[in-house]
Amino acid sequence: MDPSAPKYFTIIDYVIFALLLVASMSIGLYYAFTGGRQSTTREFLFADRSMKCLPLSLSLMATFQSAVAVIGTPAEVYTNGTQYWFIGCSYILGLLIPAHIFIPVFYRLHLTSVYQYLELRFCKAVRICGTVTFIFQMVIYVGVGIYTPALALNAVTGFHLWGAVLATGLVCTLYTTLGGLKAVVWTDVFQTVVMFTGQLAVIIVGVQQAGGLSEAWVKVRDGGRISGFDLNPDPTVRHTFWTLGVGGVFLMLSLYGVNQAQVQRYLSSRTEKEAVMSCYMVFPCLQVALMLSCLMGLVMYACYGNNSPLEQQYITSKDQMVLYFVMDMLQNFPGLPGLFVACLFSASLSTISSALNSLATVTIMDLIKPHYSMTEARATRLSKMLAVSYGIICLAMAYVVHLMNSSVLQAALSIFGMVGGPLLGLFCLGIFFPCANSIGAVIGLAAGLLIAFWVGIGGFLSRMSSSVVPPFNSSNTEAAVPDNITITAVTALIDAASRPVGLQGFYSLSYMWYSALNSSTVVLIGLIISFMTGRTKGDDVASGTVYPVVRTARSLLYKLVEPSTCCASHPQHKIDGHKEINGNIKEDAGTQEETATFLPSNPVSRVEQETSV
Repeated sequence: MDPSAPKYFTIIDYVIFALLLVASMSIGLYYAFTGGRQSTTREFLFADRSMKCLPLSLSLMATFQSAVAVIGTPAEVYTNGTQYWFIGCSYILGLLIPAHIFIPVFYRLHLTSVYQYLELRFCKAVRICGTVTFIFQMVIYVGVGIYTPALALNAVTGFHLWGAVLATGLVCTLYTTLGGLKAVVWTDVFQTVVMFTGQLAVIIVGVQQAGGLSEAWVKVRDGGRISGFDLNPDPTVRHTFWTLGVGGVFLMLSLYGVNQAQVQRYLSSRTEKEAVMSCYMVFPCLQVALMLSCLMGLVMYACYGNNSPLEQQYITSKDQMVLYFVMDMLQNFPGLPGLFVACLFSASLSTISSALNSLATVTIMDLIKPHYSMTEARATRLSKMLAVSYGIICLAMAYVVHLMNSSVLQAALSIFGMVGGPLLGLFCLGIFFPCANSIGAVIGLAAGLLIAFWVGIGGFLSRMSSSVVPPFNSSNTEAAVPDNITITAVTALIDAASRPVGLQGFYSLSYMWYSALNSSTVVLIGLIISFMTGRTKGDDVASGTVYPVVRTARSLLYKLVEPSTCCASHPQHKIDGHKEINGNIKEDAGTQEETATFLPSNPVSRVEQETSV
């Protein structure tokens, strides 16, 4: 069959794809008419705080393992090798830190929104700034999530691009509005199973098409697609071990530590222990998802080699490579293309539904309820209306994504780096630095966002105005290099000649460092301004809002130095600060700068002290 000929679904493919939509809608309808019928904000937005760790962990993974990862990661591996796989190293600290720092702080404060923490720690103005920034971030990201599967459907079936965009957004908005967070979580579970099944099926059949497992391995090895540790410290290199393994930690913290969509799931757990366990269980889920995506890229290379469909002009974008591969190599297996597109659509739906639910939550809890009194029934109806409204807004944002000249993977991660990084810095400023004050927090956030968009937009415009230079590939350079010149020397010469300098070098910063740069800017500027305007004293820090870094490090050091003593009797750590929100004051003998620490794991009921802007 002509590789450039149009490829279409069979009836079986359409049936499988339709079953996904029917099943997702059925879950939403089930939770709309069972239990409390989503009649309270507690049920609609927090699933009655009754979720168990297994479905939560799958939902946490599915929320940001969207169609962006399913399409973008295999294309990245096919083009540049397995270097991107090293981002899995960042999952360790990127999940341990939220499990042991962020979750205990947020859960013990009994928050309804993660940005409520900012009011408890600073003031209401900081809370509003954080909320508005998050809304901006998620609306843009969901635009990417809606557009990606629509592009895939258009490339595979010829379905009208914007018809697919509307179908994606409306189906997701409907079951999210009907079933609330319970429907979102359980559809995430179902869609995760579909996603893994579709990827695994494509990998198995693709290996067979490539001539077997051993033959596929030889092809990808000889093609130079198995990458080793690239320890180049240059921050302008797009993917190295440091950009992925270290820069990726900050990206993970912005996703799994302080993002409302994830924190909302932690807060919906039955207990704090189950919230922590769900964070632990995300690690193997993420590793499996990353492995499947990278293996798909290797299988694609084993089948095509250096004869890329993009270079052959069978497709117009590398983000279409995965779908082209499915339809080209697997066309003799009826139902498999439909299963994979269902997998792709599942990944997108899980991201969009989580975003819509979290956007409705922060709007009602942070922007409306603190200023307007209303009944529970009215608040629930308003939450559902907000979910629908955000669905429509995100559909409009999909058109903006259509105009971006960038890969969907880099575009999505850049968005989270540019906006998620400053938010991460704002929370770190409050949790780890008792001396930080409200003025420092606001100015620090503004400085972080300014740097974020300066570097991000400057880099985007710089890439558009300059021609794209293909990455250096040692596998296709070896034959052209004389025997007396090493590959390393040639690589060094090329790097030296092409390394950007001055402001251009600043714009060329790898997108994986965006979160680290922007969060560090917020913390640094926030601390400087706090000391200039009068730092916050320990007595003025609300109890439970600061993590006891020095005390925890001292305790850990004590256990390491004197293990026998630690085993005999563990030191008792009081976890009350100076200032309780309900007015009770207790003195702590610990470090003066860390008197506001964790609340007890089972604190007494507390009354939030609202402040004015």
